[in-house]
Amino acid sequence: MKKLVLAAALLVSVSASAWAAGAINIRVENAGDLAELCGADPKSSAADAKINFCHGFAQGALDVERKYAGDKKKFCFPPAVKRTETMMEFVNWVRALPAHRTLGPVDGFFQFLGERFPCK
Repeated sequence: MKKLVLAAALLVSVSASAWAAGAINIRVENAGDLAELCGADPKSSAADAKINFCHGFAQGALDVERKYAGDKKKFCFPPAVKRTETMMEFVNWVRALPAHRTLGPVDGFFQFLGERFPCK
């Protein structure tokens, strides 16, 4: 019984310290910030949180845009576009020109999508 209590205490201790070590603060004020999250090295600290935030941010922006764009679409996705590849293209687009970094995160993302996936 004593071993079981000790094992449970150790498990709670490890879980609590792992959670505390994993807490991060993410702020996105411009396209450069968003690109840095999207381009996080998968082996770096909190990479999963950064990349998941990036993908969630992008999906939320897309959902709102699709709902309100009507016939005035800023971009048109062809079939079978892959999110991970597209987000890495966005990272490269932002890094290619310093002016892209200072765009608003949604404006920059949509400008990239409009250039990458123009409506024909």
